[in-house]
Amino acid sequence: MKLFRCAAVMSATVLTAALALTGAGAAHAAQRAAAPHYVALGDSYSSGVGAGSYDSGSGNCKRSTKSYPALWAAAHSPASFGFTACSGARTGDVLAGQLGPLNTSTGLVSISIGGNDAGFADVMSTCVLSSESTCLQRVQEARAYVATTLPGKLDEVYAAIAGRAPNAHVVVLGYPRLYKLGGSCIAGLSEKERSALNAASDDLNAATAKRAADHGFSFGDVTTTFSGHEICSSDSWIHSVTLPIENSYHPKAAGQSGGYLPVFASAA
Repeated sequence: MKLFRCAAVMSATVLTAALALTGAGAAHAAQRAAAPHYVALGDSYSSGVGAGSYDSGSGNCKRSTKSYPALWAAAHSPASFGFTACSGARTGDVLAGQLGPLNTSTGLVSISIGGNDAGFADVMSTCVLSSESTCLQRVQEARAYVATTLPGKLDEVYAAIAGRAPNAHVVVLGYPRLYKLGGSCIAGLSEKERSALNAASDDLNAATAKRAADHGFSFGDVTTTFSGHEICSSDSWIHSVTLPIENSYHPKAAGQSGGYLPVFASAA
């Protein structure tokens, strides 16, 4: 009888362990199955211009291993990673050349887009090289474009993403405010110019967030994570005017890892 009980206890123990192992194996299998097919679209803020460590195969698109999409993929091992974000991209470029990896298996998409449509590079060069009044006028033109024309262009991109990847969770990332206001700053722009540029960023984020919400997408606001790390702060995560010139006004590696990555990871 005692021997029978011992055998029964041992059998139960072995069975419990086997079930536990089987359950663990099933859980790991489920985790592997749940790993999404991830596609990263967008402009230079998503490709990682300014962060360095560019993939030589990405050419002028300058896709960085220190960009938030690459950092997230390295940490989460998605089932696949399609990285088509490209420096200088506008909404039309996304539609024409970045959507190839999207399909019904795509589970996660990230994108930042719209800044170049609004004339980001021209606005910044105008403000750096021209008078305060010329800068403020150019910023106002960009803000008017964001209010009237950009929403329709964003709709086209978001509808195309939804059409090609109907099962994907889409996270639209916004843009940081470029400048810390108040006090002295050697960035070369007046307080009025810096304030106007920040207001333009707020307009761009508001328009983007509204269009994203209307398409059922998530919006990632990075203004909070970049707060205290703008140009003119003591620990800026954004390049001011620098060389190479294309890095100017783009996030540094710290801006990708500390400003963009946690917002995307939280929304993904």
